[in-house]
Amino acid sequence: MVNSFHTFSNVTSTYLQTYHSILNNMIQSITKVDLSDSISYNFILQILPHCQAAIQMSENLLHYTTNIPLQNIALNIIQTQTKSIEHMFQIQTQCQSLSNSKQDLSLFQRKTKQIMHIMFFEMENAPTTNQINSNFIYEILPHYEGAIKMSENALQYKIYPDLKSALETSRILQEKEVLQIQYLLQCIE
Repeated sequence: MVNSFHTFSNVTSTYLQTYHSILNNMIQSITKVDLSDSISYNFILQILPHCQAAIQMSENLLHYTTNIPLQNIALNIIQTQTKSIEHMFQIQTQCQSLSNSKQDLSLFQRKTKQIMHIMFFEMENAPTTNQINSNFIYEILPHYEGAIKMSENALQYKIYPDLKSALETSRILQEKEVLQIQYLLQCIE
C-alpha cells in the first residue's frame, strides 16, 4: 500500500502504480486457481503467477534503476524465473497424475494459504519512499521469502520427483539471493 504520508515524484508514482497492478494480478491469479487432488499440480498452479510477478516486478525496476548490482539481480530474477516457468509447464501434466490424500491436501493448502496471506500482506504494505531501489527490495524480499516457504511446505509431502528436485535446488538458490538482496539494501540505505 502506498504510504499517504509521503509525496511521491511522478516517476515513483508510476513505478508504484505498476507494482501494485502486478501485485493485484498475482494475488487474483493465485487465489482463483481450481485446485485438484494433487499437491504437485496445485503447487505449480499457484507458483506460476508468483514467478510471472517476479519477472514483471524486475522489468518494472529495470525501467528506472541505475544501480548496477540491482540491475544484475533483476536480470537474474528474470532469467531464473523464466526457466522455472518453462520447467513447470513441462512437468505440469505429469504432476497432475500424482494424487495425495485428502488429509495431506488439506494440511498443504491450509499452510499454503497462511504463507500467501503473510506474503500478500507484507508486499502490499512494503515501505515506500521516493527511492525506487529500496522500494523494490522491500517488495521482492517477502516475495522471495514466500516462495521459499511455499517450497518448504510442498517438500513435506509426496510430490512428483522432478518437482521435488527443482524445489530443493531453487530453495537453496533463493536463500542465497535473499542474503545478497539484504546486503544490497544495507548498502543502499
